[in-house]
Amino acid sequence: MGHGMPAFARFVLRLVLVPLGYLLGGLAGSFVMLLAVTKIGRGAIDLIPPYQDLAASLGAVPLLLTVLLALMWLPAIIGILISEAFAIRSWMFHAGNWALSTWIGWHLSPDLADAPIRINDPIPMIAAGLAGGLAYWAIAGCSAGFWKPVFRRCLLAASSASPPPQIR
Repeated sequence: MGHGMPAFARFVLRLVLVPLGYLLGGLAGSFVMLLAVTKIGRGAIDLIPPYQDLAASLGAVPLLLTVLLALMWLPAIIGILISEAFAIRSWMFHAGNWALSTWIGWHLSPDLADAPIRINDPIPMIAAGLAGGLAYWAIAGCSAGFWKPVFRRCLLAASSASPPPQIR
């Protein structure tokens, strides 16, 4: 079972974690967008209980999830492939990738001004991207790169280690 099995296992794990992270990142972004563009979010800010709109707004989550993931999939995949190829595990990279992907997707989308929920405003879209990127990072981005172990061992052999520099 030598060295190839752990690398293969990490590769299979990436095949599971990346789509799962993408889906759950989209779900997190959808909830942030929901809070940003509906009366629930405004009610939470104004301390007005918006219970009457809760069911209707939560029913919009599948719509928001579908639109968000459909608009940003191509730019997001490019960033995800870069992070996997170079094992980029920075939360800032993944949050930025998702924010940029949603911003690009927002600019490429048709005018959605007639939609019952205004999902074409740039601020909620970028906020959704940041939240989705952080969720993606927590699930898949923090261990990006199947070829790079998640936990590095710092093994220094005495013969190959150089002595610490001396201050004179």
